Amino acid sequence: MRRPSSHLKTALMASVGTAAVLASTIVGTSLMASAGGQPTKKPQTGAQNLGNPDYGVCRGTDPDCYHDWGNFDPAEGYKVLLFTRTAGPRHANLGPALGPGLNPPLTDANIVQKGIAALGEKNGFKVDHTEDITQFSTPAKLFQYNAVIFFSTSRDTLDDAAQTSLRQYIRGGGGFVGIHNAFGTEYNWPYYEGLLGNANFYDHGPAQPGTVRTLSRRDASTKGLPATWTTTDEWYNLVPFPTNVRFLATVEESSLRPSTGGGHPGHGDFHPVAWCQYYDGGRSWVTTLGHDAKMFTDNATFQGAEELQKLIAGGIRSAAGMDPFCR
Repeated sequence: MRRPSSHLKTALMASVGTAAVLASTIVGTSLMASAGGQPTKKPQTGAQNLGNPDYGVCRGTDPDCYHDWGNFDPAEGYKVLLFTRTAGPRHANLGPALGPGLNPPLTDANIVQKGIAALGEKNGFKVDHTEDITQFSTPAKLFQYNAVIFFSTSRDTLDDAAQTSLRQYIRGGGGFVGIHNAFGTEYNWPYYEGLLGNANFYDHGPAQPGTVRTLSRRDASTKGLPATWTTTDEWYNLVPFPTNVRFLATVEESSLRPSTGGGHPGHGDFHPVAWCQYYDGGRSWVTTLGHDAKMFTDNATFQGAEELQKLIAGGIRSAAGMDPFCR
């Protein structure tokens, strides 16, 4: 939730300018904020090489990459913004495109929007929904939310003002959650690719059942999940491959039908489907899962519905600061 304007102004100080960021990257450091609000140099946690780019920011699993500017007061409760705008292919579970403004009316076909709202009711956070980029027009609008969720957005969904606001929000300690086709979004914006953990969508095979392996049950998003569980999804292949993140779950490719296409050969023994990282002062939790509408509508017969909902709800809670992050 948004704190008084003085805190917002402090958060905006996190933008140190392109020249300063580039200079800090050259010497292998990234500008961070000290407790007193003044920029100080901290060592980069990411390897300084082309195989593990840091995107000019402090990123990785080191909590020192988080900027606590005091912009969010737990006493005010927790609130997230669900963004589902598409500028290209649109997943059926999003339903028809939404009208302008905040919280436009939903139809029964807007399954994702209603599903995330229901998760919020069960897990202690309020949900606003929008597909209107004017809700990203200033950082002040985003600082009303503890986390922003991109759920199956597609292509170039943000204009220049929205990109700037999102970056300032992240730098001010905001939370980001990317679900499913969030990986098919903003291909030409390197900062966003870094926010996804140095990863991007390449291709996928037909939707099919697969076995998910939970890698760590210490994290808020994986606590309580079984060691393995089955669900149906599109099982995204990624290029680049995520780096300098904490992997939370994978799919066992041996449980999937072999690809018959001429595209990506698959990830073999290690095919991640969920991970987290600190990024440029904020928190980022992402998953490639979330294709099937039945994850929200058919708990009784759709395999993995309960596990998927727990995974996503925990990811949202941790990115929003409700639970410990990236454990």
